[in-house]
Amino acid sequence: MMKKAIKRNVIQIFAIAERNVKIKLRFKLNLAISYITPMMGVILPFIIMGKLFNYNDHFGPWTSANILIFQFMAYNINLLRNNISAFPRVFYQEKYWQTLPALIIAPFRRINILFGIFFTNLILISIPFGFFFIMCYFIYPVLPLTFLFILSLYLFIALIFSGIGIIIGVLAISKEGFTGIINFILSLFFWFSCLSYPFYVFPEVIQNIVALNPLYHIFDILRVSWVENNIILTIESHLFSFLIIVLGAVFIPLIGVIIFNKIYRKYGIVGY
Repeated sequence: MMKKAIKRNVIQIFAIAERNVKIKLRFKLNLAISYITPMMGVILPFIIMGKLFNYNDHFGPWTSANILIFQFMAYNINLLRNNISAFPRVFYQEKYWQTLPALIIAPFRRINILFGIFFTNLILISIPFGFFFIMCYFIYPVLPLTFLFILSLYLFIALIFSGIGIIIGVLAISKEGFTGIINFILSLFFWFSCLSYPFYVFPEVIQNIVALNPLYHIFDILRVSWVENNIILTIESHLFSFLIIVLGAVFIPLIGVIIFNKIYRKYGIVGY
């Protein structure tokens, strides 16, 4: 019975993912733009950092020899950031066509619908993500164990972003007036996360603000793991950041699922 239940859940998850991927592939130009747009957030910081290295040979662990690792990882983080917008976008689409209630009434588990959306984005970004991930390895090789550790951290980030996306998506189909405020607050968190520029570039007053941002700690441990190339050293020296990314990957998606179930039962979902 358990094997049949697992098989049924896997089939449902990938059925949702397959449908969503096919829909996205119908608009290939939009998909291509979604790959190119994150590059705009990488090229300019890379040029600026190249100039700054003329005045200072390093900013913390970042030098002209490894700054490409920093920027390529920023690109991949931006690709994973699509997980945040994916849930509201799909929920809006399902709400417009009034198909989400039908899916939930049908013998589909709600959690499988969410997992389906999660895997949809991972499938769609797999090619550019994999390319830049491998490029990082060729530019700055790391141990196989470090390589796998960093890949797991990327997965944790994807889960965290998905949890945030679920929460925003739930508000998008029930209380739309709150989504603008949440997106603005989220933009501030990303702005003060050192996603595109190293922490040590900023003045002390900005560094004090950035240090309070959980996104900064999540991105920081991902990057220093590559540069330090020593998992034990990285975890010991960045234990707080490691706990944030692990606990965030567990609890934020869980909170998102709980809110999704609670708000759906309370308000339902009505099409336009």
